[in-house]
Amino acid sequence: MSHRWISPVGRRFRVATLRVTLGFALAALLVAPVRSDGDFQTWLAALRAEAEAQGISADTLDRALSGVEPIERVIELDRRQPEFTQTFWRYLDQRISEQRIERGHVMLAEHQALFQEVGERYGVQPRFLAAFWGLESNYGSYTGDHRVIDALVTLAYDPRRGDFFRTQLIDALKIIDEGHIAPETMMGSWAGAMGHVQFIPSTFRNYAVDQDGDGRRDIWQSLPDALGSAANFLTEIGWDATKTWGREVRLPAGFDWELAGLERRKKLAEWQALGVRKIDGRSLPAVDLEASLVAPGGHKGPAFLVYQNFRVILNWNRSVTYAIAVGHLADRLAGAGPLETERPAGERPLSRVEVEELQERLLAEGFDPGTPDGIVGGQTRAALRAYQRRAGLPPDGFPSVEVLQKLRTSEGG
Repeated sequence: MSHRWISPVGRRFRVATLRVTLGFALAALLVAPVRSDGDFQTWLAALRAEAEAQGISADTLDRALSGVEPIERVIELDRRQPEFTQTFWRYLDQRISEQRIERGHVMLAEHQALFQEVGERYGVQPRFLAAFWGLESNYGSYTGDHRVIDALVTLAYDPRRGDFFRTQLIDALKIIDEGHIAPETMMGSWAGAMGHVQFIPSTFRNYAVDQDGDGRRDIWQSLPDALGSAANFLTEIGWDATKTWGREVRLPAGFDWELAGLERRKKLAEWQALGVRKIDGRSLPAVDLEASLVAPGGHKGPAFLVYQNFRVILNWNRSVTYAIAVGHLADRLAGAGPLETERPAGERPLSRVEVEELQERLLAEGFDPGTPDGIVGGQTRAALRAYQRRAGLPPDGFPSVEVLQKLRTSEGG
């Protein structure tokens, strides 16, 4: 049996965390599919009444909700917290393979006229549309195998995020009621993301378009509708077709890591004056453009200057690594090569247990990461930066094995 150091303060937080974990487990059990669940039937009747009050027809509700009940597997997927996170490089490798790049080239050539038409109409470069399509559904080869209504009923009934998914469920029923798709063919992910571009129902209702003019908005079977909808969404949330997303850069020796982060913006000329260069060593573009510097793998990983379009990608998916993957895949589809920063040898992510230990040790050192929960959020990164400054380490806020080892040997630990 292994023994892991826990500070006195950390022990109190471990008890609280255990209570939360047990609470989640109990919630999962409460919504397991039990056919005689009277509470669920009462809930479903109230949902149906709400849907009818919003104008959804009785026929649609009969077709969509007949025989529906909570699905235990969906709750398991929603609750699942992986023991290990991915490194930046592993994330990128899994999503931007040579096969995905080559298939993207094939799709761009095969649907050239459609990409050009949609790109010009909505103001989004075809390579970016292809990159979103490739990352979301591998160019339509996998769009999800869950019945969306069943999955959303499960998540709406579950108390953890019930209000959000109840809204999504009502929107999904409206999509069916409007005749865009039948309930039995409305397939998607366990969380209700749908079609070639994996829109959730509210995004569909707000941004999906009938690009092929057949009277329906069909992001499942109509590629024109799917790409047109993606382009319309990006344009409506601020995409600028005259700009790119960002670029990999080379940092000067002794770079001030206090300047990194999306909350800090500087003109390219200012980054140039600070010694930041293109990855090949050449000067940054002489254009009036603001950028932020992000380093998703810490100071040993690649660094990127990212522009406003990068922030638009974050409105599609809040993950910085996802946004970089979209941008990099788009670059690869335009003929660019792989990232040039050398990969660190023996890199591995911290496990969830190790992240929790890191948080506990930060707390013991006087730096508040929030409740130790094994999840690296903004407060944990801020506390980690403060500790790194005191310890004379590059304050990149990155939870590495090295910084955990340093905490383990610090005087306060």
